[in-house]
Amino acid sequence: MNNVVSTANNRTLRQREILDYVQLMTSVGAAELAEKFNRSLMTIHRDLDDLAARGLLRKFHGGVSALPTSVFESSSDFRMQRNLGAKESLAREAIKLVEPGMSVMIDDSTTVLTLARLLLDIGHLTVITNYRQAIDLFVDSPDINLIVIGGSYSKTHDSFIAAPSQSGLDTYAVDVVFQSTSTMDALMTYHQEQDIVLMKRTMLQAGTRRVLMMDSSKVGHTSLHRFVPVSDFTDVILTSDVSPELVDAIGESAIVHLASRSGKTPASVTS
Repeated sequence: MNNVVSTANNRTLRQREILDYVQLMTSVGAAELAEKFNRSLMTIHRDLDDLAARGLLRKFHGGVSALPTSVFESSSDFRMQRNLGAKESLAREAIKLVEPGMSVMIDDSTTVLTLARLLLDIGHLTVITNYRQAIDLFVDSPDINLIVIGGSYSKTHDSFIAAPSQSGLDTYAVDVVFQSTSTMDALMTYHQEQDIVLMKRTMLQAGTRRVLMMDSSKVGHTSLHRFVPVSDFTDVILTSDVSPELVDAIGESAIVHLASRSGKTPASVTS
């Protein structure tokens, strides 16, 4: 019995180390991992299959990647560790748009999750979400009237996803919707996965005020599927390191708020 437990613990530790290494290198071949961790190629492939099934890595021929591509999004766990300072800056700017008594809808992006933590200090709110991380955050809060939406659970996104006709989202009208997405350019927003696009579009339609939160690593790029035009958002919150040219172009479609990471007062550009 002890040998079984020891083997399981060793496998768990090795897989955690593999995950850390892949995140550091962004993409790695299976043969390189076998050499680094002194395990057979078959053992490494079993580890990678397990990590991929849990949505922590993306497998490709001969190796794995932890980073999103234009076709696939990385897992929620991985995204949660990236660009933390930028996400905190965006959240500090976004929280200025929320007042006690409001109804707020938030999507399953890790960027918006940073805002969700600040909502706990606002006072009474109604919060609607499909993100398990946010559900866990709000479920015991006496000030949050929590409404959970969605359908089937996605391990990769750690959220509940359903077709628009099955989500029940068309019954809600909220004061503000906060979202982030994979990429955007001056006129269009994008995401790698069509089912996520459909869910986000339906959520967006519920908001009187519709706010997009994007750090500079997501701006000026595209992904496989078009989400919505930038003009579908009333407000776009960007980190202040986005190029002035892109800020001006985005400002033609929506109110732009610049989130400063230096603590200085951010500017706004009105469409």
